[in-house]
Amino acid sequence: MPTTAQHAPSNHNNTAATTSTVGTEKLQKALARMGLGSRRQMEEVIKSGRVSINSTPATIGDRVSQTDEIRVDGRLIKYKSEKEKRRRVLAYYKPEGEICSASDPEGRPTVFDRLPKLTHDRWVMVGRLDINSTGLLLFTNDGELAHRLMHPSNEIVREYAVRILGDVTPEIASKLTAGVELEDGLAKFDDVQEGGGSGVNKWYHVKLKEGRNREVRRLFESQDLKVSRLLRTRYGSVSLPKELRTGRFIELDKKEIHDLTDLVNLRPRQGTGLQGAAKRKKERIQKKPLKARRGGRTNNKQR
Repeated sequence: MPTTAQHAPSNHNNTAATTSTVGTEKLQKALARMGLGSRRQMEEVIKSGRVSINSTPATIGDRVSQTDEIRVDGRLIKYKSEKEKRRRVLAYYKPEGEICSASDPEGRPTVFDRLPKLTHDRWVMVGRLDINSTGLLLFTNDGELAHRLMHPSNEIVREYAVRILGDVTPEIASKLTAGVELEDGLAKFDDVQEGGGSGVNKWYHVKLKEGRNREVRRLFESQDLKVSRLLRTRYGSVSLPKELRTGRFIELDKKEIHDLTDLVNLRPRQGTGLQGAAKRKKERIQKKPLKARRGGRTNNKQR
């Protein structure tokens, strides 16, 4: 027989129905928060009959609690309530040559290879960088936070340092900030600033509020300019830490995580932040940065 949590009555005027939802969470929200996909994707997975609660096929709107056995495609999902799960965020300095995927059929190194292992949990990547790009990547164990940070409606600012082969004239800069029609729609930078350099290679700092595939490169290519190097320096409220070297990660503290959640209207969670050995490790790295690690194809120099 289905549990009360699974099929709670929808009549909110009924006292018993109200009580039955205490300590429960909508199934699609729980699955999204655990990093299995967006809420919309999870709704489709549920509709297709791939999810069960206590051996009973799940339906949209079912609620779950810690006493329920949840399975997706037969695989047991370790459920923790939102309040009990410690929210964590890592800042990783991606080197050139690593791909933004959990695994690769061709055996190339991935950005997940060097992350700390989690028990009954998983790291969810926030946005992507192509194999030839470097810089800041965020990872979190909170699927809902990752989803909100990536969703276009939240307009989270990404900032890049871009080395261009050619000259970005004032006219080109105006076009790029006004909007350029690409194959997947209108795209634009919110800001373009010179960043130094001489000769044929010059640096520029650009900002935009979405993360379509190779968007920065394609915007410059639309003006017949070639990107010779691309480095992401900021995502939302997080800037690439000065003490971080390529191939290394650092865990964010309580304030840094709260700044991120504030951007997307998520409530702070108890227990967030660094404690014990993790906190001491971050303090050591800030005082004495670890050496850069070799990337998949090139040995990136330290910043």
